[in-house]
Amino acid sequence: MNGKITTFFEDKGFGFITDENGENRYFHVIKVQNPELIKKNALVTFEPTNNAKGPSAFAVKIQAPSKYITIANERIKISSIQSFHTFTKELPVKADVDKENTVLSVGLLMNRIRPQAAETPKAMETVRMLSILTFQKITHTFSEHEIDIDETLRALKALYPK
Repeated sequence: MNGKITTFFEDKGFGFITDENGENRYFHVIKVQNPELIKKNALVTFEPTNNAKGPSAFAVKIQAPSKYITIANERIKISSIQSFHTFTKELPVKADVDKENTVLSVGLLMNRIRPQAAETPKAMETVRMLSILTFQKITHTFSEHEIDIDETLRALKALYPK
């Protein structure tokens, strides 16, 4: 069964896990396979059981935290992140063409082929961006069109509290 450690009393050696059904289960440190990873909100797997006082857990195994963070299909090693910051950038508004439902006319094609006298200025939009710099001097840049900038910042700040 899966769960999450909600409370742990280090001085007493026991705590509580909330299982996938929302039930609180008692566990003792001697029932944990990797006790060095015990911390609040750690994800665990365990065997459910009951003792005289109620639901409990044994054969508790804490899932080790990942060494990588994945952002928009980019896998970045957490320990290699040197810094991150947000900024804004002016980009042309994309006028995407619905290729499946577009009917091209000869006039439209001819206008595309002939040189146009004066091209109208393209509309611009302000886009929020996130930049991540690694110790290897690789910069990963993401736009608000690719990711949720605020949610990604919360995740990065949780990994690197100041």
